[in-house]
Amino acid sequence: MTASKAPGLGFETTSRVLNEEREFESPADIIENANITAYMRAKGFDDYKEFHAWSVANPEEFWSDMAQDLDWFEPWDEVRRWDPEKPSVEWFVGAKTNITYNALDRHKGTEVWNRVAFYWIGEDGETKTYSYSDLYREVNRFASVLQNLGLEKGDRVIIYLPRIPEQYVTMLACARIGVVHSVVYSGLSAQALRDRAEDAEARAVITCDGFLFRGKIVPLKGIVDRAVAESPTIEKVVTIERAGNEIDWYKGRDVWYHDLMEGARDYVAPVELESEDWLYMLYTSGSTGKPKGIVHVHGGYQVALSMTMKFVFDIKPGDVYWCSADPGWVTGHSYIVYGPLIVGATGVFYEGAPTHPDPGRLWSLIEEYNVTIFYTAPTAIRAMMRLSDAWPNKYDMSSLRLLGTVGEPINPEAWIWYRETIGKGKPIVDTWWQTETGMQMISPTIITPEKPGSATLALPGVDADVVDRDGNPVDANEGGYLVIRQPWPSMMRTIFGDPERYATYWHTIEVDGDPVYFAGDAAHKDEDGYFWIQGRVDDVISKSGYRLGSSEIESALVSHPSVSEAAVIGKPHEVTGESIKAFVTLKAGLTGDDDMVAALRQHVRNSVGPIAQPDEIEFEPNLPKTRSGKIMRRVLKARELGLDAGDLSTLEE
Repeated sequence: MTASKAPGLGFETTSRVLNEEREFESPADIIENANITAYMRAKGFDDYKEFHAWSVANPEEFWSDMAQDLDWFEPWDEVRRWDPEKPSVEWFVGAKTNITYNALDRHKGTEVWNRVAFYWIGEDGETKTYSYSDLYREVNRFASVLQNLGLEKGDRVIIYLPRIPEQYVTMLACARIGVVHSVVYSGLSAQALRDRAEDAEARAVITCDGFLFRGKIVPLKGIVDRAVAESPTIEKVVTIERAGNEIDWYKGRDVWYHDLMEGARDYVAPVELESEDWLYMLYTSGSTGKPKGIVHVHGGYQVALSMTMKFVFDIKPGDVYWCSADPGWVTGHSYIVYGPLIVGATGVFYEGAPTHPDPGRLWSLIEEYNVTIFYTAPTAIRAMMRLSDAWPNKYDMSSLRLLGTVGEPINPEAWIWYRETIGKGKPIVDTWWQTETGMQMISPTIITPEKPGSATLALPGVDADVVDRDGNPVDANEGGYLVIRQPWPSMMRTIFGDPERYATYWHTIEVDGDPVYFAGDAAHKDEDGYFWIQGRVDDVISKSGYRLGSSEIESALVSHPSVSEAAVIGKPHEVTGESIKAFVTLKAGLTGDDDMVAALRQHVRNSVGPIAQPDEIEFEPNLPKTRSGKIMRRVLKARELGLDAGDLSTLEE
C-alpha cells in the first residue's frame, strides 16, 4: 500500500498496485495491424509518447485529420476558436453537419448498409436484429413523427426509456431534425424526472408502458404521469408498447408510438446544422444538489467518437461490439449509440439485468453473438468475481479480442481476474472520462503497455496532467488534481441555463497563468508517466459507475418529516466502487431504529431512485459544522475512514 498527501485536497489519496512490476503488452501482430499504428506511421512516428507530444503541440492539425474521416455538408473555415477567459470554444467553425448523416446516411452504397447495426435481446428472450438500412428507415419515420408533432430545431425532448430498440431510434430521430434530446435513466424516480424535464423546459416525453427487469414489470408510464402532472411545458407523452401492462391515459396529451408511426414518412432529410449546434443535454449530479444539464454539440463530438472508436477499441470490419451500459448515461450515448454507428460497427444491446436469469447471462450472450469487444463497469466485474468461476468457464468466449472498463477506477485484482478469466489474456482498455468530456480521455490504446489498475496515458490530442492547488506539476507518485490543459472537440459547451457554473470548470486552477479544465478527480502519475485515478475530490459519489450528488441525496433525506439534518458521504466499496453512508439528525423525540432506517431508505428511493439509497444510515445528534452552519462532510469522511480530518479551525466549538 502506498499513500501520498495531495496538497489542498484534505484527505489521503491512496493507490494499491498489484504486481507493480508486472506489465502487459499486446502481441506484435496486433500492434502492427492497429488503426493507431497506421496513423502514427503516416505521420512519421513509431513511439507513442513522441506521437502524443506532437498531437497536443499541434491540436489543429491532429483534429483536422480526425475530422477528415467524416462527411460534412460544408467544410470548416477554422479548426478551433478558443477564448479561455470566458471560457468558450468552437470547433470546425463554419462547417455544416449532422451526426445522424455520419451514423447512417453515409453508409449507403457501402458494405455497412446491410450489416447488422445491433442485435437486441430482451430479458424475456425476445430478440430483434436491425441492419443499418432497417435503423435508417425507423429513424426517418420517427423524425417525421416529431415534425408532425410540431417539434423544431432547438426544442428539447425527454427520452425516458429502458434498453429497447426505440432508444436508438428516438435519439437519432431527434438529432436528425435538430431537436435536442435529454435522455433520463429509467431507474430514476418521478421527482428526478420532473426536475430534469422542468430544467430543460422540454416540450415532450418519450417513454413506454413498462419494461422487464429481473423478471418483474417496471411501470414506467406511471412514473412519467406523476412527473409531468403539472408540467408547464410538456405537451405530449409518446408511449411505446413494450410490457403490455395497464396504464392511465390522458386524452389530448398521450399518444401511442405505433399509431404515430403508421402515418410516418419514410424519409426526412437531415437538417444541415452548424458544427456547434446542440445535439443533446445530459444531466449529471453536482456537489450543489441541483443536477447539471451538460450540453454537447454535433460537430466536435462526432469527431472525437470516431477517433476513440478507432484508436481505443481498434474497431475493424467484422467486429461485434458490446457495451453493457445504459444509454441513460453518457457511456451509452457515446459508446452504444453514436460512436459505434459512426464507424459502422455491429453492436449488442441487452435489456435486462446481468445476472438474470442466472449469473452466466453476460457470458452466454458473448458466446451466442461472438462478441469481439466487451466494454463494462468495474462494479459488474467485481460482482462476477464474487461468484464461482464455473459460470464464465461454462461458455466459449474465444471470440473476444479486447476488453474494456468504464465508469470508475478498477482495482488491480479485478483487472487481473477480468483479463485472465474472461479474456484469457486479451488486452484491457481501462478508460477514464466523464459526462462533461464526452469522450474517453485517458486510456490505453491497443498498442499501449498496460499496468493493472492504471488508466495508463492520455489519448492523442488530450493534454492531461496532475498538479497541486497552485497549478504546479507534482512529483511522481504524489497525489494531486487531475487537469486537462487545453480544449478538445467533444468537451461540453455549457451547462444549460447556468454559464457561470460551467465557467468554474476552467476557472478553478491555473497552470502557467492559463486556465485549465479541472476534472474533479484526484490522481497521481508514476515514474513512467502513467495515470492512476484515485477518486473524487468533491462531494460527488461514484457508485456502480453512476455519479450521485451528496446534496441531492441529502435533500431527499431532509424532505422526510422525521429528519432535521443530513450529511452523505461515499465510502470505498469492493464491488460498487463506493457505497453511500448517510448521517442523519432526527427531530426531537424521535428514535433512530431499524424501522426508521427502512423508512428513510425507501424515501430516498422514491425521491431520487434505487441507486441513491443509502447503504448505511447512522443517527448523529450533532453533525460537524462550520461557524456559518455548513456541514463538514470531509470531517465525517475522515472519521469514517480513520484519516486525518485536516484543519478543524472553522468548526463550531
